[in-house]
Amino acid sequence: MKLTAIKPAFWTKEHHLDRMTLRELWVAYFQYPAIIGYLLCAAIAIGLFFRYPAPLLPTLAAIGVSVFVYPLVWYCLHRWVLHSRWMFKVPFLAATWKRIHYDHHQDPNRLEILFGALHTTLPTIALATAPIGYAIGGTGAALAAFATGLITTCVYEFFHCIQHLAYKPKRKWVMEMKARHMAHHFHDERGNFGITNYFWDRLFGTYYERIEKDRKSETVFNLGYTPEVAELYPWVARLSGGVAMGHPSQRIPH
Repeated sequence: MKLTAIKPAFWTKEHHLDRMTLRELWVAYFQYPAIIGYLLCAAIAIGLFFRYPAPLLPTLAAIGVSVFVYPLVWYCLHRWVLHSRWMFKVPFLAATWKRIHYDHHQDPNRLEILFGALHTTLPTIALATAPIGYAIGGTGAALAAFATGLITTCVYEFFHCIQHLAYKPKRKWVMEMKARHMAHHFHDERGNFGITNYFWDRLFGTYYERIEKDRKSETVFNLGYTPEVAELYPWVARLSGGVAMGHPSQRIPH
């Protein structure tokens, strides 16, 4: 069965955030299969929590720790996995790397490739939250932590959409958050790895505000997968129909 056969009709066409309104984003967001999947899994986890409850304090602790650790987990994954230069060198990981991040940097505003694939994100969310919850309060706390991770993911993904949307935020903190992420995509991909939280960027020295045109990264759109690299490790290029060069607006007709 083709993937398009199980998607809502709304998703049979491409959606480009730089040409969408906030209202159109709301409509698209809650129809996307990955978001529906996260919310369904969160509802199931919450339902199971009432079947296998944990005491109040361990539950609250599991939720709080999950919220705290989530930005760190995202930072580590974004910096050392999604922006890695080792995944495309491994034949059976090349397609995954292309899908989960290379395509997003090639065309940052395309909504269909902004969300991660459930078969990669759900295990990651579970591994990042459930063991912590279990250590704090057993099965019930593990379920609470997992549900927290899923809901937090939905929040992160929505703000990620806002950052690419043709929309000027009214709140200063959202505007600044968007500016940092746009710099990551269009100036230098080697910094500003956070999405809604740049605390860990500041701590690890990868945060930046000032954008100097003469220091723009040459690999901001290809993540280091250049034509020269593709000659040695061709698997992503074969899946992509070559290695695209230059600014997305100059090579991608929307």
